[in-house]
Amino acid sequence: MTIAYFDPFSGASGDMILGALIDAGAAIAGVQSELDKLGLPVRLREEPVYQAAIRGRRVIVDADDDAHARSWATIRALIESSPLNERVRARALTIFSRLAEAEAYVHESAVDDVHFHEVGGLDAIADICGACIALDLLGVEQIHCGPMRTGSGFVRAAHGLLPVPAPATARLIEQSGAPISTALPSSADSPGELLTPTGAAILTTLASFEPVEFEASATGYGFGTRLLPWPNALRVWIGAERAMADHGATEVVIETNLDDMNPQDAELLVERLFEEGALDVWITPVQMKKGRTGITVSALVPQTSRADVESTMIRNSTTLGVRRYAIDRTKAQRRFEAVTTRWGDVSVKLRAWNGRVIDVAPEYDDCARIARDAGVPIRDVRNEAHRLAETYVGGRITESGELA
Repeated sequence: MTIAYFDPFSGASGDMILGALIDAGAAIAGVQSELDKLGLPVRLREEPVYQAAIRGRRVIVDADDDAHARSWATIRALIESSPLNERVRARALTIFSRLAEAEAYVHESAVDDVHFHEVGGLDAIADICGACIALDLLGVEQIHCGPMRTGSGFVRAAHGLLPVPAPATARLIEQSGAPISTALPSSADSPGELLTPTGAAILTTLASFEPVEFEASATGYGFGTRLLPWPNALRVWIGAERAMADHGATEVVIETNLDDMNPQDAELLVERLFEEGALDVWITPVQMKKGRTGITVSALVPQTSRADVESTMIRNSTTLGVRRYAIDRTKAQRRFEAVTTRWGDVSVKLRAWNGRVIDVAPEYDDCARIARDAGVPIRDVRNEAHRLAETYVGGRITESGELA
């Protein structure tokens, strides 16, 4: 699995994210070609930057833009109707959606009434969509991020002088639970804004802030335009996830906490996790921060299905990331046999320990199907199937799972 790990030691902005990904290997021509599908008058330029022994790139967006602001509905329609591929569209729409929700919260307005000012410009649209395109060109499947520096002091925006971080940026950080740092080198004066709303929206939407082990194959630095006492750059590593030190474990538990998903959607999520290879899935009620009730969705998964299950959990829920840990299991032997009741055949699970069958359990789906067809209580079908299967108790099962 290809991973991107962002290190925002000097904050982050949309152009810094795009610059870092291009410096790490995403071809600017490829990004431009995809951006052209939006039909906007924007062109990307790159220039090399060398500061304090760090080499990187600065990306500049050239755009002729007379609009002072664009609504969320306008931007949504633009992206939804574009021929960008599905993953790029989904990522870009999710970023803008979270940004619209943050702005709506700050201004106490409806989400669809939100008008983006600085973020509604063509350069910001190019930054967000360009970052999603660059991630796709690099084949990045999982994104992680370290603690973000927000800066300090004040920043001038369309609404006047605002404290750093700006209100929408602060809201995005709060909702994501992203770790932040306001610490600066002791010799530095107040730098102003380091983390912009666009940068915060991209990283808090796409990235997990959980630790990850990976083997880096490329490094990129995306430089901002301001000169600071340190290199004003965002670093990204691109690499492959390191195999887990699981001491031979062949299974993992993948889980996530959710407090903002419609509970009805959990049924389809569970169904799809099983379809992707989960051995078991369970949901646990939990109490989350600020008194919110939520659920933990957990899946027991073979290592061979881990990537598919992780992708399914992320795409089919509201989670911003999943966690996993390797497990060892002691498993009883099991085997399925069929017994014939007066209404039809029922599959029965035989459970064995130390080679001997110690219990039997009729399969629910068979019992329910027969009960519906025959118009009898399900307990009658189950009881008869159980009675017939008890003849297996005490029998021997070989190591290969065969009845002896």
